[in-house]
Amino acid sequence: MELIHRFSQLFVNVKPLPEGLYQKQVAPGDDRPAYRIHLRLNQAGPGILVINAATVLQLNPTAAEYAYHFIQDTSPDETAKQVAARYRVTKEVAMRDYQDFVERIQTLVEMPDLDPVSCLDFERAAPHSADLIAPLRLDCALTYRLPPGASADDAPTKRVDRELTTEEWQTIFDKAWQIGIPHVTLTGGEPTLRDDLIALIAHAEKNGQVCGLLSDGLKLADKQYLETLLQTGLDHLLIILQPDNKASWKAIETVIPEDLFTTVHLTLTPQNVGKGTDILERLSGLGVENLSLSTSEASLKDALSGLQNKAASLGLPLKFDLPVPYSAAHPVAIETAEDNVPEGAGKVWLYVEPDGDVLPAQGMADQILGNLLRDPWENIYS
Repeated sequence: MELIHRFSQLFVNVKPLPEGLYQKQVAPGDDRPAYRIHLRLNQAGPGILVINAATVLQLNPTAAEYAYHFIQDTSPDETAKQVAARYRVTKEVAMRDYQDFVERIQTLVEMPDLDPVSCLDFERAAPHSADLIAPLRLDCALTYRLPPGASADDAPTKRVDRELTTEEWQTIFDKAWQIGIPHVTLTGGEPTLRDDLIALIAHAEKNGQVCGLLSDGLKLADKQYLETLLQTGLDHLLIILQPDNKASWKAIETVIPEDLFTTVHLTLTPQNVGKGTDILERLSGLGVENLSLSTSEASLKDALSGLQNKAASLGLPLKFDLPVPYSAAHPVAIETAEDNVPEGAGKVWLYVEPDGDVLPAQGMADQILGNLLRDPWENIYS
């Protein structure tokens, strides 16, 4: 891209675009998939572009301007005119570079597994290495309540003295949007035990935020309930598989045919380790396309590595950075051990407990950063 490659020579006293968070959502068409992109513009000019809450691109000020006009649906002619007026280039060069930029974005949308560095000449850095003014995701534990039959010891209910109300969670979503967080996930405990779950998803959708649900999925076997979630604006789902529970498999069978990005999580335990290969093959046979794996015990790490290889052979991409709702098979003690704290914890994402306290990541209760309802954002994220 001529303009972007010559940026250091061309950028002279150009006023940056308005700082803020911008989003574009496109419904599926005959020749295109549905997608949502967010652009976060920093005061200094560079930007962060997030495609489908997954692919993160760091953009220099020029590329960020192209992304801004793309999201704003500015016509190509007007975009080229404005860029040419702001930089020392011809309108023809600006038009050619803008069209090239749009083609690259469309390629990423349609082929998300492409490496944008080697294939598309984009500057893609690991999200944790980016100079972020706010996280890219907020993980919200709506409740630590668990379904009937679960042990009270399976969730840290004693650590919080109350659950936030619907209005308080909506306030947190609004605050997250205002400070530039484009993505919220709703977890627990079991978030479907909240009667206001649909209202909370609708509020995130109204803001323009990508919204994910992390659940045991059992309630989603009710197709009417599932359809309501989809119509409300749920964007993605992580289901915690209970391999010996027929209702858990039924929920997966119900969800997979829907137009919803779904990941299935399996925690490897001494009880199911011998069935791991069969479980993955069954998931693949049901049409599952994304997998999350963890283990409850350090002694099972070799078996976990073997399952990761099996997943690769089945063409099941592995997702590593989503939290797992507290449950009987919750592996948080292993996952947050000193040498296994995810690299993006506290920077790329934050974890909010049911009372509004903020942690760098799930399970890190000894590092409370503040409370999103009471404390200034500057004191929480620095």
